[in-house]
Amino acid sequence: MAKQSIQTIKMGLMAISLFALVACSSTSDTEEGGMGGEGSAGSGSSNSSARTNPGSTSGQLSQEEIRAQNALRQTVFYFDFDVAEFKPADRETLSFHARNLAANSSMRIRLEGHADERGTREYNLALGERRANSILNYLIVNGASRSQVEVVSYGEERPAQAGQSDSAYSRNRRVEVVTR
Repeated sequence: MAKQSIQTIKMGLMAISLFALVACSSTSDTEEGGMGGEGSAGSGSSNSSARTNPGSTSGQLSQEEIRAQNALRQTVFYFDFDVAEFKPADRETLSFHARNLAANSSMRIRLEGHADERGTREYNLALGERRANSILNYLIVNGASRSQVEVVSYGEERPAQAGQSDSAYSRNRRVEVVTR
């Protein structure tokens, strides 16, 4: 009987220790996740405290999942003056958007093309449409379905920033990805 009591006590102590370890671990995970906050869109930085555990079921994100989430937060893509091709630096981010659309066939987005106020109204509407279509084509080539994406051009009609400075112009030359 004494041997069985000792085993029961040992099992109880192991259970308490395991419970304490799990409780401390989950508190630590919550604190790590809360401290990172949301990074700036398109910054390309990733949370260095995240662990990559592909087989883990602990709820932690892999580095690739963190990169994907950061990329999907970037929904505005800027263009150079009088250019309809998106910047090479946006290629990776747009690839994440395409994969997300391919993985979620019921998801729908709208690509809203914009231009700065220089040029005629008609020219800027056409330029905004060409910009949105350049992103559309990239998304389709990388897995998105054409039926998931609507293209709209607002030309110069909806500026992100008022003014006639280079800064205002560069903020207005953009395509916005809007989830519908």
